[in-house]
Amino acid sequence: MADLAKRSTYRHGNLRQALLQAGIDLAREGGPEAVVLREATRRAGVAPNAAYRHFADRNALVHAVSLAAMAQLAHAMEAEMETARAGLLPLAEAAQAACARFRAVGTGYLRFARAEPGLFRAAFLVPDTMAEAAIDTSAGDSGLTPFQLLGAALDALVECGRMPAERRPGMEFLVWSSVHGLAVLLIDGPLRGLQPDQADQTTHLLIDMIERGL
Repeated sequence: MADLAKRSTYRHGNLRQALLQAGIDLAREGGPEAVVLREATRRAGVAPNAAYRHFADRNALVHAVSLAAMAQLAHAMEAEMETARAGLLPLAEAAQAACARFRAVGTGYLRFARAEPGLFRAAFLVPDTMAEAAIDTSAGDSGLTPFQLLGAALDALVECGRMPAERRPGMEFLVWSSVHGLAVLLIDGPLRGLQPDQADQTTHLLIDMIERGL
């Protein structure tokens, strides 16, 4: 059995990454509840005991998958922000650019939730026991997590004068609660039956409402 695990690890080159990818695939298909060590090892093509060299237990794998899913959410938000930036006129005012960035943060968040509900659920799962992680891998290319991307977008609104500085403290919690609430309603709640165009319109209306209230 040990020889099999050793050979499999060598074949993969990076067994931890292979197991993590299997866990991500499982979460994508069935949410965090579907992330099981035995199935991850089966998909990675190694003996079940081989997983314990890299993940102490299921919670450790779920935690790693959660961080990876959070990073994918950050990447989706960054991509939405880049699309918004590219759509601005070359001489767009700072306030216009900051508003476009803010809207893209929320839109990217909600689009990811709808496109990847399993990963979205996994991103926000808190395991029974938190595994230690040497490196926090929940950030996007910018080095920011989804929550930090929201905070930076709000800071930009203050800097350009679009939002009064006195309203900034704690605003990220209110915005995040509103957007996350809609995400949950769309993928797990009574709004999950909306057609794509209806969900898009609801997203647009919510962000309009939040923007007016800043």
